Amino acid sequence: MIPSSHTPSSTHSTGTWNEQPHLPVTGILLAGGAGRRMGGVDKGWLDWRGTPLIAQALAILRDDCAEIIISANRNLDRYAQWGYRVVSDSTKDFQGPLMGLAAGMAAASQPWVASIPVDSPRLPHDLVRRMWQAKKGRDLLVVRGAGHWHAVICLCRRALWPHLQDYLDNGGRRAQDWFQDLPYASLTLSAEALYNCNHPEDMT
Repeated sequence: MIPSSHTPSSTHSTGTWNEQPHLPVTGILLAGGAGRRMGGVDKGWLDWRGTPLIAQALAILRDDCAEIIISANRNLDRYAQWGYRVVSDSTKDFQGPLMGLAAGMAAASQPWVASIPVDSPRLPHDLVRRMWQAKKGRDLLVVRGAGHWHAVICLCRRALWPHLQDYLDNGGRRAQDWFQDLPYASLTLSAEALYNCNHPEDMT
């Protein structure tokens, strides 16, 4: 059952949740990980302060994105209950978040895509608009923390999908490497905003 307070509406292509029109962006929610450090669970359904992580993540995307796609490899019907399109990796052995990003980019209808992981519940709710404003005319913006890239939190033109797919087809899997030969902008967020739920003790 989807909590009524979080029931999505997939029909608002120009909605005004935050009194601003949606950007020409497909939001890709990366929820397809194996969750190995969390005991193998599907992290999207873990409770974060009374709300599943999937609901927290969708709330970050839905204000500013004209479309949302959920990238998942398990519980597909359950994810689909949120009313958004669900896509899966082209492989079945959990080869990393870039596989989910590529699947989402392939399915996106908007000229831009923004991706976030499902397990970072403290990301700012205006993140997509912040990235949009900080891209400085570049086709790609990547988020970073203090000395570390968080490359699956990004905004890029959908036209970069063949570049990403070529990187994957040649065996690349490291998220922080796929964009290094591209011109890109960056947005720095605090360690607090980039908090990630990797282990059971992180859920407190």
